[in-house]
Amino acid sequence: MSISEEQPNVLGRTERLLDWFHDSSPGLAMLAVAIGAGGGLGAILFRYLIELFTWVFTGYRDYTDLGRVPNPHLPGLGSWYVILVPVVGGLLYGPLVARFAREARGHGVPEVMLAVMEKGGRIRPRVAVVKSVASALCIGSGGSVGREGPIAQIGSALGSTLGQLVHAPPPRLRLLVACGAAAGVSATFNAPIAGVFFALEIILSSVTAEAAGAVVLSSVTAVVIGRAAFGEAAFLPLPAFGVSDLGEYGLYIALGVIAGGLGVLFIRTLYGMEDLADRLWRGPEWLRPVAGGILLGLLLFAVPQMYGVGYPVIERSVAGEYAVAVLLGLALCKVLATSLTLSIGGSGGVFAPSLFMGAMLGSAFGESAQSALPGTVATPGAYGIVGMAAVFAATARAPLTAITIIFELTGDYRIILPLMLAVGVATGISSLLSRDTIYTLKLRRRGVDIMRGRAADLLEAIPVRSAAQPLPAPVAPDTPVLDLVARFARTDADTLPVLDDAGRYRGVLSVDDVDATVREGDLDADAAQLVHGAPAARPDASVQSALRTLAREGLGGMPVLGEDDHPQGWVTHRALLQAYADRLGRDARSARRGARVPQGAVPAGRRSSPVPALRGYRLVDLRFDHDWPPVGSRLVEVPWPRGTLVVAVRRDAESFEPATDTVLLRGDRLTVLVPRDLADSLADLVGAEKRGEADAPAEG
Repeated sequence: MSISEEQPNVLGRTERLLDWFHDSSPGLAMLAVAIGAGGGLGAILFRYLIELFTWVFTGYRDYTDLGRVPNPHLPGLGSWYVILVPVVGGLLYGPLVARFAREARGHGVPEVMLAVMEKGGRIRPRVAVVKSVASALCIGSGGSVGREGPIAQIGSALGSTLGQLVHAPPPRLRLLVACGAAAGVSATFNAPIAGVFFALEIILSSVTAEAAGAVVLSSVTAVVIGRAAFGEAAFLPLPAFGVSDLGEYGLYIALGVIAGGLGVLFIRTLYGMEDLADRLWRGPEWLRPVAGGILLGLLLFAVPQMYGVGYPVIERSVAGEYAVAVLLGLALCKVLATSLTLSIGGSGGVFAPSLFMGAMLGSAFGESAQSALPGTVATPGAYGIVGMAAVFAATARAPLTAITIIFELTGDYRIILPLMLAVGVATGISSLLSRDTIYTLKLRRRGVDIMRGRAADLLEAIPVRSAAQPLPAPVAPDTPVLDLVARFARTDADTLPVLDDAGRYRGVLSVDDVDATVREGDLDADAAQLVHGAPAARPDASVQSALRTLAREGLGGMPVLGEDDHPQGWVTHRALLQAYADRLGRDARSARRGARVPQGAVPAGRRSSPVPALRGYRLVDLRFDHDWPPVGSRLVEVPWPRGTLVVAVRRDAESFEPATDTVLLRGDRLTVLVPRDLADSLADLVGAEKRGEADAPAEG
């Protein structure tokens, strides 16, 4: 068999193997096990990285001493080194994140949720490496964040990378991302059931038999590998649990109420400090962790218990080693320390900080109850255990994950009823006080509403005709390849249309096609032999669909065809994106004039830069399904704040450009351009009309 005959056979076998991974249950099981192994090994490596960087920065493998102990590496600094290390850490991870993977900044899980919802499960492979190093540097240098969020993102990136290598379609790729998240969380906590619920409840937000089976395989594999490295003991030794009096159930209800309030306080403090940092910082993003590290260092110097993840402090709190006032102070300091770490650009999770806050709050509550009600409270530390789950449930709105992780840590069935009671109450209180979780709010501030579905997309509402440019001089099908070389040498275009003598569209020709032909030495070819299909756009098609076509075909341009299939214009990536930018700039100028609906297309030749007009504005996403504005109202009748402009409406899975007489229907999603200083007042207006059930605007 010749080489030319063998190559198609090899390609055919490869395609069949990939199809087997795509479509068969055994193929999915093998992928899930492989991802579980990768997630388990990733969790091991990540923990060792944290220990390594902690030792480098502090001289100790785990900063557990609550006194101000000198750094053995730099004894001359005394205890002042605690102020220095966050600055040095920021100088290392700040440029790393800014240069290689900006999605590695922050607490990780929202980026995974975004990849699952909006990107078909695609995560760049480099994210796993950058997130590992950046988060380990941040935690090791004092960042008051957790390791669970990063390892969930690391595992998800591994799952996505493997899925992309086997060309998995989007539905299966999303599932593989969830497998990676489950593997990371399971291996970190040594809690396989909690990892499964985390993936299904937070990442996928749904449960199917196929998804559950794959996630379970990944979780079990990761835990087996994790236990081989760390042993079978729980990551936190916890005290024995017991309920001595039925009245304690009432106390656990009260704890759930307070925990719900603390969880919401954490959410609002975190994003409030992010907004404050955005307003105050005017330097380059890579330098932000360095400047903010000074503030973090001062906080660590005052309260060294805030250094790093904080599990040793949790252990001491539930063991009853702190006074009530100290416990409450530590809980509030953790809210501040974690919010500060993330707002300055740190990389780490919010899972462990939530557990920390819950342990402090619950232990303080248990000790106070024991003092006030002697003989009623059996073990004050038990309230610390339940508080951990309750505060996490309030922040993440993931009650099943919260319950199972604490149950797996304790292994004591007697904890189930108080645990379920407190977690259920905390989740309910959090839902009443805040529409969003700590994960979904980050996305909704960027215009992505996980809890309500996809927002109106302005790219889908802009027609291709608004981006059309004059058609480049076409190429005849019989044009020789040497003439094509000369033609491309005289123009900046990398793609040209091919038209026959009657002006009918035959396809496009790219400079890459011509280059490949010349390199092969085929100088007798003509344009008809090199034509690259016949991709085209219609005038009424969306800019979004045109961009997708160009990206799929790998072309720099394509014609806009009329009803007679004759080219009427030409669009490129730049022209399509310019149309989007022009539309935003025009809307901002219209909003400043007080307009509330679009004013018509910008005439050709009168386009200007939208950047000055867009400054001071924010794109927000609103959904109307309550009493304000009244269903059936025309868009122009809604009393928007001055300077507000509706730019797109999404209805029945399609986005369109609104008009003056557009009538609002229940469930419509509106993308609105709002002056930045009026965004909150718009939320208050909607909230007042909806009696607290409003969708607050999302930051764009």
